[in-house]
Amino acid sequence: MNHMSTPTRLVPPATWVLLVCAWLVVALFLALGEQWLAAPLGPGRAAGVFALLFATILAASFGVVRQADHLAHQLGEPYGTLILTLSIVAIEVILIASVLLGPGDFPTIGRDSIFAVMMIIINLVMGLCLITGWARHGDQEYNAQGAGAYLSMIALLTGTALVLPNYTSGAGEFTRLQAMGMAALTALLYGAFLWLQMRSCKRFFIQPPAGEMAARAAAPAPLPALAAGAPPDRKALLVRSALLLAMVLPIVLLAHYLAIVTDYGIAAAGAPAAIGGVLIAIIVFTPESITAVRAAMNNEMQRAINLCLGAFVSTVGLTVPAVLAIGLLTGKPVVMGISGAQTLLFAVTLVLALLSFNGQRTSPVQGWMHLMLFGVFAMLLFQP
Repeated sequence: MNHMSTPTRLVPPATWVLLVCAWLVVALFLALGEQWLAAPLGPGRAAGVFALLFATILAASFGVVRQADHLAHQLGEPYGTLILTLSIVAIEVILIASVLLGPGDFPTIGRDSIFAVMMIIINLVMGLCLITGWARHGDQEYNAQGAGAYLSMIALLTGTALVLPNYTSGAGEFTRLQAMGMAALTALLYGAFLWLQMRSCKRFFIQPPAGEMAARAAAPAPLPALAAGAPPDRKALLVRSALLLAMVLPIVLLAHYLAIVTDYGIAAAGAPAAIGGVLIAIIVFTPESITAVRAAMNNEMQRAINLCLGAFVSTVGLTVPAVLAIGLLTGKPVVMGISGAQTLLFAVTLVLALLSFNGQRTSPVQGWMHLMLFGVFAMLLFQP
């Protein structure tokens, strides 16, 4: 009886429905996608195809987050959050690569996506976390060492990826040699950061004891199941991992079709090219954003920080090498330098985040400031 109940408990009917529907959409597009997207596309057909793709990819992203969230609770911090973050960022890289390799010419899609993720994650989502967490639990504690490490990585990686190109060439591009060097250095630093995060510096990213700003070196990961002496369920880990992969694959297979219809929509509407990057950020990070806000409301501010700041570090650490490598291999132009207004927004966002996480407890005051900064970004997106 117990043997029969395990699959049901691990894979509820709603998950099977989502999985079957996602793969049915994949089968439809593999069979009829080229016909549906053949020129002339037309606004009506484009809107219908986009709605179907958007809904399917967003639903699959929620499925990925759900399985990664289960793994997070089984493995503890920071491993669980790393699985969730890397899964989400991998989806983002896939969508960006699909746009770059598509028929349209979008040399700024990587830059636009990275900058949109920064504004959405650090200002909108982090602001909501600070406000909603305070509303339910008051000032919340977090690990200042971990927040400082994340923000240092954000300052270095984002500054060299998005600001430096404006001073190496007038077009905001890296030279071929510079692109090779930046891709290698970014990947190397991010790999080292991940290694330290999982090894000797793991304590930087777990909730510290009450009243302290850092966790002691010998502090165990705060995982309820492990604290009770229950080892991780290997079967559950395998099932969750397989489900996560099965949810990611439809996104990979549908990304190409979404890129085609997105290119058409932006050109037909005469919208700013940056809308493509914002759209990718919304699709990819909506599920993780909801997870982060829920963590803050559950008095898990450190997990919210790991999800938000860690997500953006992973975004830059993985997207920059991938985008530059695609440009080098295909010969397509890749513009990384952001505008003067965006550079100022980046600087203000970084300073505000440093001030928001330079103490022992969070404050809702900074939360409202982050939301205001996101509002400025949204306004400039349509009224530059």
